[in-house]
Amino acid sequence: MDERGALALLETELEAVGDDAAVIDSLVVTTDMLHDRTDFPDGTARYTAGWRSVGASLSDVAAMGAEATAAVAAYAAPTFDREELLEFVRGASDVCEIVGAEYVGGDLDEHQEFTVTTTAIGSADETVARSGARPGDLVCVTGTLGDSAAGLELFQRAADGGPNADAVLERANDLFQFQPRVAAGRALAPHATAMMDSSDGLARSLHQLAAASDCGFAIESDEIPIDDTLLEVAADDAKALELATTFGEDFELVATVPSESLEAVRDATDVPLSIVGTVLECNDGITLDGETLADAGYTHG
Repeated sequence: MDERGALALLETELEAVGDDAAVIDSLVVTTDMLHDRTDFPDGTARYTAGWRSVGASLSDVAAMGAEATAAVAAYAAPTFDREELLEFVRGASDVCEIVGAEYVGGDLDEHQEFTVTTTAIGSADETVARSGARPGDLVCVTGTLGDSAAGLELFQRAADGGPNADAVLERANDLFQFQPRVAAGRALAPHATAMMDSSDGLARSLHQLAAASDCGFAIESDEIPIDDTLLEVAADDAKALELATTFGEDFELVATVPSESLEAVRDATDVPLSIVGTVLECNDGITLDGETLADAGYTHG
């Protein structure tokens, strides 16, 4: 087994032991590491990097149905530019502000590659795990999927140059500044039987939920909410569906909800909520339009 394969195996084993965040009494804690090689395409503004890094951890808090309280970041780079660092902090602070949390500082260090480690803290009297989905529940997805896949394509187009490269780059950065679904997570929490975020992609999220809940899923592709920009930049609709299902890095919520709770959930949140399928018995497997849905998605490393 090569190094990447070993890393993927270790990642799978670590994900299997728990949920999106740790829970200590009523405290919810999570940490993430992002770095240039795999997480920040050429052209990623430091503001976007600050927003996205801290937002990834806030998304884990959201996936537990918790209230976000605070976040910190450790920032490492080969050299330090004051303006870049200030922009990073501004992005980190802004993403905290939109979810009602506070960015409370962090640490600086020298490193051969731009790398960020973030920790977010939340609180909840009761949290939502990955392990409670029941046959007959509805599978819900917040927002749209494929935003980050579309953003990466635009980063690549901007790097290739052209008369509109600056505008394309700005649009790419906008797509990478996702909205952590903390409010939606809080709205879903009283009703959801299982929940996680889609940072590794819808397909992988479903496999992880199925493993934790001992269940299966039947998903309908026509119901998957695909980002409009992805539909615009993908080669065709089939490619857009593939990327929306497996690319990951969207940080939306994937939740299972009893059908009788759907109206209450929709009344409690302004975020669009799509019903993409239903929970099945474990021996029914995981299908997309009746065909087996492979465990494919984002791999760290």
